[in-house]
Amino acid sequence: MSIVKMKRLRLAAMAADRDRLLRLLQQIGCVEITEPEVDEEDAPLLEALTRPDTGGFTAAREEQNQAERALEVLKRCAPAKSGFLTPKPELREADLFDEASAQSARARAEEINGLDKRLAAIRVERGKLAAQRAMLEPWRPLDLPLDTPSTSQVLVQLGTLPANLPMNQAEGAARAACELAQLSEASADRESRYCLLVCHASGSEAVLEVLKDLGWSRANLRDWTGTAAENLDRLAQEDRALTEESASIEARLAAMGDARPQLQRLFDLATANASREESQSRLLDRGQAFFLEGWVPAERWPELVKALEPYPCACEGLDPSEEEYPQVPVQLKNNWFTRPLNMVTDMYSLPAYGTLDPNPLMAPFFILFYGIMMADMGYGLLMMLAGAIILKKKKPGGTFGHLCGLLVLCGITTFIMGALTGGFFGDFLTQVVKLTTGGD
Repeated sequence: MSIVKMKRLRLAAMAADRDRLLRLLQQIGCVEITEPEVDEEDAPLLEALTRPDTGGFTAAREEQNQAERALEVLKRCAPAKSGFLTPKPELREADLFDEASAQSARARAEEINGLDKRLAAIRVERGKLAAQRAMLEPWRPLDLPLDTPSTSQVLVQLGTLPANLPMNQAEGAARAACELAQLSEASADRESRYCLLVCHASGSEAVLEVLKDLGWSRANLRDWTGTAAENLDRLAQEDRALTEESASIEARLAAMGDARPQLQRLFDLATANASREESQSRLLDRGQAFFLEGWVPAERWPELVKALEPYPCACEGLDPSEEEYPQVPVQLKNNWFTRPLNMVTDMYSLPAYGTLDPNPLMAPFFILFYGIMMADMGYGLLMMLAGAIILKKKKPGGTFGHLCGLLVLCGITTFIMGALTGGFFGDFLTQVVKLTTGGD
């Protein structure tokens, strides 16, 4: 029930052993690697050192993102049925770092992400087809090929007029401008009239001038060949083919739910690799050797020294000075009674290194006062049962685990204070007695 004492770790080792040592430190799980602090005495030596290549960190993060995206795809296309109290699967270290399993998971992630990418491309293509069909649909009744060109003698042009303009007025205006002009309507909707203009070249300028005053707008359909109906039929066939392909891909993804455990292991592996590669970026390197600094709990210093014995390296553990206290990481050491209060402490801030752990002082009062405020046997019983069942079935860790433990402790005091005050879901017992005995 105190703040764990720390030692500053300074380690120099061979560059050939760097990866193995970093994996060892990660496996032990008691070292926090930090940026080396350069003293005036060490400045000439440390300035000659360089940072290791961080390409591995980028690769690990990309692999992590790939696994996460694949899991999101499976969550959408092949949802897993799992209860709230289902515990997280346990995994041995050898299985997590098994390269053959990782390679298989990478292949599955690549396949799943590739299929999902194709689904996204199909959605884009179908959107484009829908826009093209909407543009061509008003011209379906027109038998004339959309790419019919004008000649030196005849102007052929497709265009639109406002829907509120009477068609006979537009036709009359065109004929008044040129007797050898014909304006016919293909279709109309609430906004526009879709028209075909055929006019002798000698009067084309006059006709177009008159129609522009009426709101004529030329249709941009020069890239299409054949009639609108032929193009609409072709687009419909393409859309049906894309729909069938999309359904086939979704069926394949729905059948890939068995890949979820593999991808979860790959995600955890990539997370561990990214964390290790990020720590490597804080090292200092010079050809044949490298140097790192960090913090390690004093109680685990002998374990670390023993683990480093097989490697040709030099290390030292120094007690932090008072000036270094603000940089020292804080780790709390509590028993079963005070550990759940870490949730409350973490909500605000951890105590500074070299001060007191507030949990032993706060726990009795927090738990007791909570029981005094609630003071109800029914609620206390529910809290104890809920917390105990979740802890046993789900086995949560971290903040949620602390919350469940705190729920049990506060449920006990709530039940006790409820028994002292006679509260069971408010005045439930009193009302039951009145109803069964007929008393007032």
